[in-house]
Amino acid sequence: MITGRSFKNAFLPNRTVDKTTALLLVLLWLVAAAIAWIASPFASLPGPGEVWHALGNLWMEGGMAPELFTTLKLILHALALTILISMLLSYATVLAVFRPLVEAVSKLRFLGLTGLVVPFTLITGGGYELKVWLLTFGMTTYFVTMMAGVVVEIPRENFDHLRALGASELRILWEVVILGTVDKALEVLRQNIAIGWTMITMVEGISRSEGGLGAMILNQNKHFRLAEVYAILFVILIVGLILDYSMGVISRAACPYANLERVRR
Repeated sequence: MITGRSFKNAFLPNRTVDKTTALLLVLLWLVAAAIAWIASPFASLPGPGEVWHALGNLWMEGGMAPELFTTLKLILHALALTILISMLLSYATVLAVFRPLVEAVSKLRFLGLTGLVVPFTLITGGGYELKVWLLTFGMTTYFVTMMAGVVVEIPRENFDHLRALGASELRILWEVVILGTVDKALEVLRQNIAIGWTMITMVEGISRSEGGLGAMILNQNKHFRLAEVYAILFVILIVGLILDYSMGVISRAACPYANLERVRR
């Protein structure tokens, strides 16, 4: 139940509101966004009705479902490789010899993917493998940057505590570095899924041979079918939100203690 005090807190700085009030605020902003869209003065932009109609046509007749499956397959494949590569590099920062390498990989995030198409094409031969490795490269540079920072910021007393108990360095690596950062690793993974999802349309646009939502949206944009373009963007947004929510559920289920720690703070 919404109380006047809870609703009033929404307009005051540094205050909290209950879940019901928070949901109401979300609905109010959604209604405001819908009104702004409908009342848009730009006649060339499609309205909600046109986008909804285009979405139905694309889903039933335009092959959107198979294209969505292709895109999800690509993001999951690249994600699996990203996790493997990034976690190995991030945990390797406990050894000084690997720190310059990890730092160099993190700096590669400033490179644009477009300029890397030629070398990756020579390595992979193009097609689906090219898209997988371009997406993996883009996600890995960000994942390593964030996860290596998590490892570096582990308090030194955590290591000293286990050493005082007589634990071996391998046991310390497992207990402190790997198990001790699982909750943060899942949050980094969640953020990188979002990063990869924003990259995926560009990557699929580079190589359109296997299709995907990225190739689909570029084909529609080429013919200036804006209703179809926004319908595809709507699907991309909804699927991205579902992926983000799913990772949040997995993180809370796997590491419930992390939420308790935040509440205590």
